[in-house]
This record gives sequence, structure tokens and C-alpha cells, in this order.
Amino acid sequence: MTSIARFFNLGGSLQAGLALLCSCALLGALVPVADAATVTDDTGRQVAVPAPPLRIASLAPSTTAMLFAAGAGAEVIATTAYSVEPPAARRITRIGDAHALDLERLVGLHPDVVVAWPDGENPAETARIARLGIPIYREQVRRLADLSASIRRLGELAGTREAAARAARAVDARLGALEDRYARARPLSVLLQIWGRPLYTIGSTQPMSDALRICGARNVFGDLSDPAPAIATEAVIARNPDLIIAVGARREVDAWLEAWKRFPELRAVRAGHLIAFDDQRLTRLGPGMLDATEALCARIAQARRGQSLKFSN
Repeated sequence: MTSIARFFNLGGSLQAGLALLCSCALLGALVPVADAATVTDDTGRQVAVPAPPLRIASLAPSTTAMLFAAGAGAEVIATTAYSVEPPAARRITRIGDAHALDLERLVGLHPDVVVAWPDGENPAETARIARLGIPIYREQVRRLADLSASIRRLGELAGTREAAARAARAVDARLGALEDRYARARPLSVLLQIWGRPLYTIGSTQPMSDALRICGARNVFGDLSDPAPAIATEAVIARNPDLIIAVGARREVDAWLEAWKRFPELRAVRAGHLIAFDDQRLTRLGPGMLDATEALCARIAQARRGQSLKFSN
């Protein structure tokens, strides 16, 4: 009997393990095979789900925001911590965070499908979800240009195609306007710092790197494929960026930027181009990332004009 509890990794009682097992069986009984449909997720995988409307569990703040953008907010019955966009998402039941999910609670909500974010998922937890027989749809955006296609696919999943198509067109229009505005801007090299100790930045596959490109800037570590590589201070000095942009909570990024003043040989430090950027939408990979990118572009444009600055949005 104890092996059942270990299998589900609940860390709780035998009763909890048996309740989860029974809930799983009930979940399977509630999904009629005749009504199944097959959709393609952002990774190209085929996912079999019941016909809409669905009961959707979202495993990341970004996927929650994308589901709402696709017109499927009413179908989201569970999400994780920090899902705050749009405001309606704050009223949805929480089932944990990126590090630990309450699987018993998840199964008790009888989801038809789980929408996960591959770059942020816990592989062990998603494997357990798969073993429970719950379909997993992976939503993944590598570039801002991928947002509209991802929204459309979520519309296919949730049966909200028209709403998703309208949202996708709006995203494309806004993105096109940003690219037109900054396409011919003088390029600047940028260190985008996302953590202090150890020092973390972004690589070429992180959408924030694409946001820099749209703003007419170049990610100074854009040759790295890891989405969030750890780097050495010496590597930053060797690459000598024109700007250092610290993204995070204001009280944290102020300290990070202050630390760079110990290296006056850096162009960014000499010019006073140390930017604190605390709009967390830039890191959440949902439609709100466009708003944050527009604000980021405006800050970079000020630096391009030669202004000495250190501020947040």
C-alpha cells in the first residue's frame, strides 16, 4: 500500500493516495472517446482532447494569460501561483507553483487537458500528470512573432477560434508597428540581467532576446542557446555592452546595477546607461509582453539619444 503513496509522490496519507487513484479513474470515465478531437500544440505534438468547451488547467502564468487572450478564460478551472494577468485570472483556483503542484487537487477538479509551458515545467510532475491519463498541451513561444500563431492554436484547442483570430491579428498589428518604428535605429549592445548572484542573463532562444531585437538592440550574449545562462562578470567586461538592463523587482535590480559601478571600464557604466526595468510582463511571455516591449524600446531609445539614465518604467 505504501508504494501507491510513493508512486503519486503526495507525501501524505494512504487515504490521499487512494483518493487520487479513484479521482483518476473517475476522470477517465468522464471523457467520452466518441467526442475526442485531436489538436496540434506549439511543439508539433498531437494531443487528443474532448470536444469543447473544456475544463483547462494552466501550469504557468504565461499560459494562463495566453488562454485568456485566445478567448478561453472561462474554460480555465485551475492555474498556478503568480497568474495575475488578466485581473480575472486572480480568481482562478491555484494548484501550486512551477516547482510543486498539488496533484490531488488537480485531479479533483477533473481537467480535460493541462496546458504547460515546456521551458518552465517540472518534467517529473508533468510525467506524473501523463501517467494519470490527463492530456498535456504544451504552449511555447520563442519569438514575439510566435505569439499570434500560439494564440490561434489555443483557440483551436478551446473552440474559441474567432476570438483567438481577432486577438492574433491585434498582436500582429502591434508587433508590426513596433518593428517599423525601431527597425532602422542605431544598434546598441545590451546585457539583459535577470538575476544577481549568480549572474544570469538571457540567450538567443529566450523571447526577451527577441524583444531587444525589435527595439533595435543586440543581446550581447545572443550567441548562447541556453534560455537563461549563468555568466561570469569577466565575460560581461570582455563583451563590454553599451547598456545594462536589469529586469526584476525594483529593490533587487537597484542593487544589481549599483554593483556594476565597480567596473568603470564598461561602456554602459561610463555613459550612465544602467536601466532598472521592473515591468514583470516582459518575463511572462504572454500578450502583455508587447506592452512591456514597447516600454523597453522607449528606454533603449533614450539611451540611444545619449541620455544618462537610471530609472524604472
